[in-house]
Amino acid sequence: MRVEAEMGFEKAGGLEHLYIEHIASAVRLGYLMTGDEQQAKDIAQDAFVKVAGRFHGLRDPAAFPAYLRTTVINMSRGHLRRLKTQRAYLARQKGSDAVTAGPDIEGQDEMWRAMRLLPARQRAALVLRYYEDLSERQIADALGSSESAVKSLLTRGLKELRAQMRGEA
Repeated sequence: MRVEAEMGFEKAGGLEHLYIEHIASAVRLGYLMTGDEQQAKDIAQDAFVKVAGRFHGLRDPAAFPAYLRTTVINMSRGHLRRLKTQRAYLARQKGSDAVTAGPDIEGQDEMWRAMRLLPARQRAALVLRYYEDLSERQIADALGSSESAVKSLLTRGLKELRAQMRGEA
C-alpha cells in the first residue's frame, strides 16, 4: 500500500479498486476489437499495467478509464496489424492455398461476422459509439483523430455493416 500511496493511487481508491472496477470493460473492449477471448484478456492486462505504471503522471486520475480504453484500442490495433502481417507472410510461404481466416468465430451471430470484416478503425469507432456509448468527441480522443474523421468512420462503417448484413458486400 505504501507504493500505491507514493504513486497517488489513494486518490482513486487504490490500484486493486481500479482493477476490479475497470478490467471487465477493458476485456470486453479488447474482445470486440480482436475477436479472440484470450488475446483480449492479455491486451487488457497489459494495458492496465501500462496505464497503472504511469498513473502518478496523470493530470486527472479520474481520467484513468479513458486512458485505459485508449490503450486497449491501440494495443488491439497493434495486434491486428501483426496478425495481418503474419497472414501475409504465411500466404507468401504457402502460396495461394494459405488459410487467411481470422480467429475461430463459428457459432457467433451474423452481426459479429460482419463486424470482423470491417477495417480496424471503423470497427473501433462503431464499438466505442454503440457499445461503449461514447460521444464523437470522446471517440476522437480515443482514436487520436478529429470529430469529422470519426463521423466519417461511423458513416462508412455503418454503410459497410449494413451491406454485409444484407449480403451485398
